[in-house]
Amino acid sequence: MKNNQAELLEQLMEVGFVLVETNLYLDTHPDDERALRLHNTFSQKYKELECIYEAQYGPLKFTSMSVLPWQYVDEPWPWDVDFGKCRC
Repeated sequence: MKNNQAELLEQLMEVGFVLVETNLYLDTHPDDERALRLHNTFSQKYKELECIYEAQYGPLKFTSMSVLPWQYVDEPWPWDVDFGKCRC
């Protein structure tokens, strides 16, 4: 896996973590406008990163697969990445 690909996956995971945490917080604090803005900002960032990743490396989810041949079978799956080996 290329370093740039691993970096994009890592960014997606970091932003995804923020989305899960802000979502959990908003479950108990639905009127917190600052938290809602933060969640919406990171939600947009996630969509942008996902779009960049999929344009360069193929689909991340089954809902993104619309082109044959299926690219994901030729590459390491996101959960198979060893990030320790990708960094120089």
